[in-house]
Amino acid sequence: MKIFRKIAGPVAAAITLAAGSAWLGLAEAQTAEEKQRNVELGLAHESAWALYQYLEDEADGGQTLTWRTMPDWSGLWTRYTSGGNGFDLDRPPGASTSAKLTPAAKARHDETVRMAREGRLYDDALSECGPPGYPRWLAVPFLREFIVRPEQAWLSSETVNNVRRIYTDGRDHPPELERYPLYYGDSIGFWDDGRLIIHTNQLRASSYGRAHPEHSEQTETVEIWRKAADDRILADVWVYDPMNLVEPWYVQFRYDLVSNPDHSLRMRYWNCTENPNNDVFETPEGSTQYSDFTFTSEDNR
Repeated sequence: MKIFRKIAGPVAAAITLAAGSAWLGLAEAQTAEEKQRNVELGLAHESAWALYQYLEDEADGGQTLTWRTMPDWSGLWTRYTSGGNGFDLDRPPGASTSAKLTPAAKARHDETVRMAREGRLYDDALSECGPPGYPRWLAVPFLREFIVRPEQAWLSSETVNNVRRIYTDGRDHPPELERYPLYYGDSIGFWDDGRLIIHTNQLRASSYGRAHPEHSEQTETVEIWRKAADDRILADVWVYDPMNLVEPWYVQFRYDLVSNPDHSLRMRYWNCTENPNNDVFETPEGSTQYSDFTFTSEDNR
């Protein structure tokens, strides 16, 4: 049963204009009113693809970048957390999610949270040195680099050298018969007054992070990335998942520029297999433990 609320005509236009002003001028944490406008924008559309097409229509198809008109997103960036709960900055660590989950998804999530509090949560993605995947990629804490070209934008993270390629040259997603689940999905986008609007599908089923809810292969997202200040990039994210969510989940992420005046800090290839201390296994109790590794007080000194 769909519970999305249809909002049409002047009301929808007002929401879009109000949300647009927040997108362009937001440099600090969102106000409750700004967040609610973006929540309503998601509720006004039954799917991520419908929201994406709506935003594309509002932008008259978007702008084609040239080497002269590309925004400057150079530098190294790090995710701002402020003590939030991983993917869900509206919740303190250890709290339940703000996502509106289906009863079955909520039951699974409640069990996951209970196991995490007991120290019995094994993380398949990272404990086995795999990629975190998307949407979880949005929340990983390591260095990031955003490379903008006229035909693509590359959103990269040091974590196992992850790169998301956003195709902005007008191409569509692959035909349905050629689609299959990927760690980071398939992403297309367009530019609108310095904002990068992205639609992503073809995602693998996974979770949003440790002690977080699950998402299914039916998950699709819309993102709006923009530079809110010289040292800050914001990403508004709407997640649609009919298997696990009863309504779209709206979350905002913030990435701050890392001070690097002498350019000594660089992106490195980061992979946990390079460190033998990261050889981990799942214990009979269901938690994560290291193999052949002891950490002593002397090591700590």
